[in-house]
Amino acid sequence: MIQTKVSIDNLIAIVAQGGKVKTGIDVYNAKGVLLLEKDILVNSVKTLEVIKSQGIKNLPLNPENYGGVWDSDGNYLKIDQDGVTVEKPSVSQLVHTSKKDKQISKAKSSRISAPSGDIEKRLKVIEEIKIAAAQKYEIGKQAVKQALDAIRLSKGEFDYNSVEENVSELVAFLNTAENPFAYLTKEIINYDSIIYSHAVNVCAIGTAILNRFNINFSSMVNKYIDSSLAAGDFPLSSSENGATGGGGSYIYYHKDDILDISTGFFLHDIGKTLIPDSVLNKKSKLTDMEFGMIKKHSYGLGIQILDKNRLKNRVVRNIVGLHHGALFDGERNCYPENIKSDEIPLYVKICKLADMYDAMTSRTCYREAFNPINVVTDIFRKYAKKDKMLQFVLHAFVKSIGIYPTGSVIYLKNGQLAYILESAGPLVLPFTDSDGKTLSAGSSPPPLDLGDEHIADELKADISRSIKTPLEVYELLPAWLKPK
Repeated sequence: MIQTKVSIDNLIAIVAQGGKVKTGIDVYNAKGVLLLEKDILVNSVKTLEVIKSQGIKNLPLNPENYGGVWDSDGNYLKIDQDGVTVEKPSVSQLVHTSKKDKQISKAKSSRISAPSGDIEKRLKVIEEIKIAAAQKYEIGKQAVKQALDAIRLSKGEFDYNSVEENVSELVAFLNTAENPFAYLTKEIINYDSIIYSHAVNVCAIGTAILNRFNINFSSMVNKYIDSSLAAGDFPLSSSENGATGGGGSYIYYHKDDILDISTGFFLHDIGKTLIPDSVLNKKSKLTDMEFGMIKKHSYGLGIQILDKNRLKNRVVRNIVGLHHGALFDGERNCYPENIKSDEIPLYVKICKLADMYDAMTSRTCYREAFNPINVVTDIFRKYAKKDKMLQFVLHAFVKSIGIYPTGSVIYLKNGQLAYILESAGPLVLPFTDSDGKTLSAGSSPPPLDLGDEHIADELKADISRSIKTPLEVYELLPAWLKPK
């Protein structure tokens, strides 16, 4: 196999100018965690920066599998020891993109008025992610719709292989940025396709939490193994137990595990397809019988559908059947009731957190959406210090979503309302004046990085003021920020 190693800093500079990269070979970090799949076309600087942060200085390219680098005009770039030279691409060197990739490249970018400097670069990355995420999100929703429609028509049968293929593409895309779908504004007003959106959201949020937990927990265990071996706490000889290398050898969830888990996230509510819409979309309080029907969507109807399709995957079955189970002993209103919290796998607990977060931050037919900041806080308070292993999952949840989740609305100390463009920082866009009136396009200030230590005190987040719900501020949002 022919391989060329290229400086990741060189690639970042090329992509920043509109270029694209495709490795043609899977890229892993030192712990064996997959960072980039071979078939992913990288057109986001943030993707490469995330890989660089994992200690990767050079990326391998395999031209035999269509790996290569292209400039903004689509010209193939030959990179050698003397630098970069532009060449006309040959047929064998062209990137083999699918219709989905072509749709992404044609999508229009969001209108963001950006200042110069680091914030401008961050906004450019956000725009790139939003363009790609919007297309992948719609593809994911269509995959859910296709599977659920098939179940309704056949009373239970669907194409599992097609679902797994779509989830595999989603997981590969999710590796390019942590929960890239967070950059998409929520459908605050329209909830017709909530069941489709919810499946994709839980898959995305859950996978982001899963990846962060996997890296953090695996790293902690590996450090413990290394320090214990160095201290001689449990000396083992190769003659007794084989090779003893501990550094980086432990991984909690492997690549195949993650695909199975993410597929389970995608299908977690599959049982709801067999519940009448009149019950699912009922605006008034459910009767005891109706609530009983809702509860059976997991351990009853969901498992029934998996059985009808002869799906024995233990991971998927656990997620579908147990994602409303107790996360700690004594948690109320959980089902099935005969399953103890320590019998529920951690990946199922991750699904429950992702399910709760998305359900509470999305509008339904019977209530409005809650502000994501309040939801993160409420979930953390509910589950903190309840179970030792759950704390690792909870930490990954908060870090993945962020204290200031993308799409939230906060007050600044000067009285302005600001929309959170990116949780890192956070990066916010003030959209009202100090009196709460929406700013015109011409008078809108540039985005602010609240993480900047030099920012004026009056422009910092005012955590003492009550946080607005999405519906309360919907009419105040600039047109380009409103969900379409």
